Amino acid sequence: MRVCGVSSGTIAGVFPSLPPNGDRNNWDDDLSREIARASPRAASGVYGAVPDGAEPHRSDRPAGLESLDEEEPEQEIETVPVRRQLSLAIAGFAVLLAVGLILGAQTSGPDARTPYAIVILGVQLLYVLAWTTAMRPPVPALVAGIAIIAAGLSDYLAVNTDAPRVLPFLYVALLGIVIVVIGQLAMRVDRLRVRDALGSALLIVFGVTAFASLIALTRKPVGTQAVIVCLTAAGVALAVARLADAVFPRPRIAPQVPRGGSGIVLGAMVGTLVAAGLGGVLVLPFTPARGAILGLVAASVAVLVDLAVNFTEAGRRLVEQAPTFWLARHMQGPLGAFALAAPVAYLLTSVLLT
Repeated sequence: MRVCGVSSGTIAGVFPSLPPNGDRNNWDDDLSREIARASPRAASGVYGAVPDGAEPHRSDRPAGLESLDEEEPEQEIETVPVRRQLSLAIAGFAVLLAVGLILGAQTSGPDARTPYAIVILGVQLLYVLAWTTAMRPPVPALVAGIAIIAAGLSDYLAVNTDAPRVLPFLYVALLGIVIVVIGQLAMRVDRLRVRDALGSALLIVFGVTAFASLIALTRKPVGTQAVIVCLTAAGVALAVARLADAVFPRPRIAPQVPRGGSGIVLGAMVGTLVAAGLGGVLVLPFTPARGAILGLVAASVAVLVDLAVNFTEAGRRLVEQAPTFWLARHMQGPLGAFALAAPVAYLLTSVLLT
């Protein structure tokens, strides 16, 4: 028998597993299997598939698929440099803010609460300006206006209530948030955008009303001394942390954040030490231990809030959002730090000193 000019005897000699006289209907299938078994490369060329255990050569692959085996180079993370002059300027601003709030507390008393309320209102206006410009919520004019009204109402309640309390400030802030959300929806702002910006509105409105806690604190018997201890610790911690960044910003918290870990730790430690020293020279019930506790909490809160502001700014930079106004961006950290330190000082005084 001859197939395509090749005798069956010859084929049987090359492929001995084929019977010399097989069924003619199954002969083609048997020959195909023998060819595939003898030459996997030839079978892959004929049938377009590769048998198990056979790897195609790189040159046999389509040109577009060869790059899949090559690992893509990792993108380098940009390291934001620490600007020494900027760190010094922020440290100076934190010191000035602490001095203003502490000296203003000295003018307050049982019969003279208004002067300190005026000082607090000025700081609140700076807070609203800086945080509204930096956070850029929907309808910023509405958010800033409601925040200023909430600040004035909180200061009024702090001065004129029979007993110093901070709970009314919470009610004022909640009412302000509700008005902000309703106003944004009434101005046809997208609901998803309003929901995403709710955190910004909370920080602005709650932060500005928190400053009124300092007015209420000065109305307590040892409140003015507590203001001195807590705000001094917060101011010293912020200043030392920024000064350390200007001199030795190591180790870096993150490549995108221009802050050093040594400054954060050193600021909290020095702030606590200064508060303990103040606790030893102030009148009872202050002691070095109580002063250290108040200072540790106030200093830690201050440096962490300041650091959180830097992380927020780094997040905006990563998503390539337009940079905020530079002055507001750099005032945001110290103002936010003192805003949170105020109610913390009030709560610590209520728990430890009364």
